[in-house]
Amino acid sequence: MNVLDIRGLTKKFGEFIAVDNMSLSVREGEIFGFLGSNGAGKSTTINLVASLLRPTSGEIRILERNIAKHRRFAKTNLGIVPQELAIYQDMTALENVIFFAGLYGLRGEELKERALEALQFVGLEDKEKSYPKNFSGGMKRRLNIACAIAHRPKLIIMDEPTVGIDPQSRNYILGSVRRLNEMGCTIIYTSHYMEEVEEICTRIAIVDHGKIIADGTKEQLIAAITDMKNITIELKKADPELAVTLKQIAGIRAISVSDNLITISSDLAVDNLGTILKLLIDSGSEIKALEEQAPNLETVFLTLTGRNLRD
Repeated sequence: MNVLDIRGLTKKFGEFIAVDNMSLSVREGEIFGFLGSNGAGKSTTINLVASLLRPTSGEIRILERNIAKHRRFAKTNLGIVPQELAIYQDMTALENVIFFAGLYGLRGEELKERALEALQFVGLEDKEKSYPKNFSGGMKRRLNIACAIAHRPKLIIMDEPTVGIDPQSRNYILGSVRRLNEMGCTIIYTSHYMEEVEEICTRIAIVDHGKIIADGTKEQLIAAITDMKNITIELKKADPELAVTLKQIAGIRAISVSDNLITISSDLAVDNLGTILKLLIDSGSEIKALEEQAPNLETVFLTLTGRNLRD
């Protein structure tokens, strides 16, 4: 089942088209990476899904129901972790979660139980009476997540949840994303840290100029732009005849030897580095340095958009 369906979605601001006839589906159980440079249409799309903006045209469905016709249903099944902290500094951590969870219709003992459960999930159970104004950046981010999950939504949108925090807090939040997913939540994840998206996302879409220009797994996106990897090996002394021997290894397409440097172009799909190293060692070659340059998601993004993700 698709948790989110976007069909022919367009949003105009005057003559400017922020989202341009976009169609996209997010399947149940995915951690879906949604990538785009500033101004690409990513934030506008998120605001449309969250019903913070109304589309110029098109349709959005959450759990197969049109959000324009089933606003309460969509609201109760959607959690938003915004990039800008949505917490009140002069309310305790527990009061913050209770306030936001109450907006989704929770009341009484159930409301307090869910709020405490959310604080425990993000590791702030001992801070329920503390004020966010005294929290570290990472703790504020975790509280931001607690406020979005206490009502147990089926779909959670996390917009830059690790921006501006220390590595330890980032790792904790990434672990929380995985745990939420294991508990049955479908997650849409945006980040300017490409390594995060590569690490946790099961499928990725790239948006540019309001359109989805690529959609697939990391491996599928990489395969769409290249089927090659480069291996550079520096030897203490390189025998030009090595090229002849190495070229017989499966996957190798081209080899050059220059000034004790061997440069190899090989099929991306063939794992032949171990075979290459064994041959060189068996030949008595002394290896000084080695680098394998396989394309990554950053390469894909730059190739398709012409920009870095942080531009």
